[in-house]
Amino acid sequence: MSSLFGRYRRSCLSHRTSSLDEGWKLFKNLHKKQYNSIDEEQLRRNIWEENVQMIQKHNLEADLGLHTFTMKVNQFADLTNNEFVKQMNQLQINPEKKPNQKFHIPSNIKRPASVDWRTKGYVTPVKNQEHCGSCWAFSTTGTLEGQLAKKTKKLVALSEQQLVDCSINYGNLGCNGGYMDNAYKYLIDNHGIDTNDSYPYEGVMGKCRFNPKTVATDVMSYVDIKPGSEDDLQDALATIGPIAVAMDASLNSFQFYSSGVYSDPACSSTVIDFSLLAVGYSTTVDNQDYYILKNQHSTQWGMDGYAWLARNKNNQCGIATLASYALI
Repeated sequence: MSSLFGRYRRSCLSHRTSSLDEGWKLFKNLHKKQYNSIDEEQLRRNIWEENVQMIQKHNLEADLGLHTFTMKVNQFADLTNNEFVKQMNQLQINPEKKPNQKFHIPSNIKRPASVDWRTKGYVTPVKNQEHCGSCWAFSTTGTLEGQLAKKTKKLVALSEQQLVDCSINYGNLGCNGGYMDNAYKYLIDNHGIDTNDSYPYEGVMGKCRFNPKTVATDVMSYVDIKPGSEDDLQDALATIGPIAVAMDASLNSFQFYSSGVYSDPACSSTVIDFSLLAVGYSTTVDNQDYYILKNQHSTQWGMDGYAWLARNKNNQCGIATLASYALI
C-alpha cells in the first residue's frame, strides 16, 4: 500500500510539474515575455506559480459563493503585488487643491436605473498605459473624449503622451505619477490637447512636442464632484458623461480581476492610488449594483479591459473620493 501511495504521489507531482511547464510556456508566448537570464526567468516563474495558486484558490471560493468576482492569470502574473503597484499605480494627489467649480445636480432630471456611455459613442477603445505610471493621464483624456463627442458628435482619441511630456510644471511627474486636476489646469493654460494620432502614446516621458495646429479641443474648466458622495457621482454619470475616477487598486484581487462585481473588504476608501474612467452604472440580475469602469491595461485585463465595481457599498475602494470631469 505504501509503495502504491508513493507511485501515486510521484505521478501527481510529475503531472503537476508538466502542467506548470506548459502553462508557463503559454504565459510567456501569449504575453511576449523575455527575461535577461536563467536566474531572472526562474524568479519570475516562482512568482507566477504563487500567483496562479492564489488565483485558483480564489476562484474555487468564488464557485462556492464566497466572492462576487473571479480572477485570472493576466500579463501581470510574473510580478509581485508590490512590483505591480509601484509600476502601474502612480496617482499623485495634490495636497494643495484649489477651489474650482462644483457639480450641481440638475433639478429636473430623474436618475435612470442604468447608464452606459459606450452605447452613445462617447468612449474610445480600451488603451494600454504599458510600463508607465500614467493612469492619471488616461482618466483625463477619457472624460475629455466623452465631452468632445457629446459636443461634436465625433469620437476622437486624445493624447495621453502630451500630458505625460508637457504638464510637469503643474505637479505631474510623467510616468512617475500625476493627478487629473493638475492635468486639467495645464490644459486650460495651454489652450488645448492634441489628438492621439498627432501625438501618439509612447509609454515613456519625453520632450514636450505639443502642436497647436493639431489641437482637438480647448479646456475651459473642470469640476470636482463632492468627495465621497456616490449619489453625486451617479448623478454626474447620468447627466454629464464619462467621469474620471480614482480608487484603491493596490490589492492583488484587483491586479488579477477577471469578471463579476469587484468588492474586497480590504479595499480602502481613503488611500487612493490609481485612476481610471467610469463610463456608466447598472445592476446585475441578482441585484448587485455596480459601476462600469474602463481601465487602461489593454483588453487582456478584466472583461476586455473593463471592470464592474460594487456601487452603493459605502464608497467601495474610494471610487467617489476623487471624481472629476472637464468642461470644454
